[in-house]
Amino acid sequence: MSHSAATAPPTPTAPPAPPGGARERRRFTLDRLDLTYSPYVYIAPFFLIFGAFGLYPMARTAWMSLHDWDMIGERTFIGLDNYTRLLSDDYFWNALVNTFGIFALSTIPQLLLALFLANLLNRTLLRAKTFFRMAIFIPNVVSVAAVAIVFGMLYQREYGLVNWLLGFVGIDQIDWDGQTWSSWTAIASMVNWRWTGYNTLILLAGMQAIPRDLYEAADIDGAGQWRQFWRITLPLLRPTFVFVVILSTIGGMQLFTEPLLFANGSIIGGNQREFQTLAMYMYEMGLVNLNSAGYGAAVAWALFMIIGLMSLLNFVLVRRAAT
Repeated sequence: MSHSAATAPPTPTAPPAPPGGARERRRFTLDRLDLTYSPYVYIAPFFLIFGAFGLYPMARTAWMSLHDWDMIGERTFIGLDNYTRLLSDDYFWNALVNTFGIFALSTIPQLLLALFLANLLNRTLLRAKTFFRMAIFIPNVVSVAAVAIVFGMLYQREYGLVNWLLGFVGIDQIDWDGQTWSSWTAIASMVNWRWTGYNTLILLAGMQAIPRDLYEAADIDGAGQWRQFWRITLPLLRPTFVFVVILSTIGGMQLFTEPLLFANGSIIGGNQREFQTLAMYMYEMGLVNLNSAGYGAAVAWALFMIIGLMSLLNFVLVRRAAT
């Protein structure tokens, strides 16, 4: 035997086949394919629905925003002219200011009140906790049309309950839907009444996930309720609170139904556009004025970018405040 024959590398062999005949091999192949591709099949319906009703409309709207587009069929590519027009559009800036004003009056008090109520409902000594948790969520399941009708009656100028109560302290009647600040306040009260309970339950769920051992150890060390809230609850509640802040920001910047119903269906939001939001202005330009659908699409994408920036800003601020 020669030296080369003795040191020749071994011939590679195929991996061992699964035991059994052809039926066992098919079963082995099917099991391997199931483990590899089944997860993608399970999540495919979400991506298909999102692609059809989310991603495609967004891409279509972006394409429309680059055109002088109307609903009759005339389409002319104009590039970024619609976005340039936004910068000099007084109605757009008015709607932007109204949106931020109502957002500030609704979202900030709403989150503070939700945090307070969640902390109150999380206390072990509170009786009938289930009843209060159910009751606080009831405003969210009430029809928004019914809410608007009730609050519209409360804020009537001549016979509204709010003006009647203000009269007892010497304040003259307020035309709630005729001035900017008053309409912002009225709409914000509608939003706060409807969504505070929803955010309260989300924050309460986050508080329930905090181990009770931490509070017991704090009690032993002599920490009071307020110190426990700042040192234990808020830091550990940060992921949930960030989620609630971002969710409230998205909802607040897209405010549409409440101001529309408060204006009795007027898309311009009052006689002088006192409380027309960006969502209402987008609807006016895109669907009411059929010859400016491209400009309405530009308003929609501007709103999308503003919501993204606001959500990112809130995320950074909340994370820094909690550290």
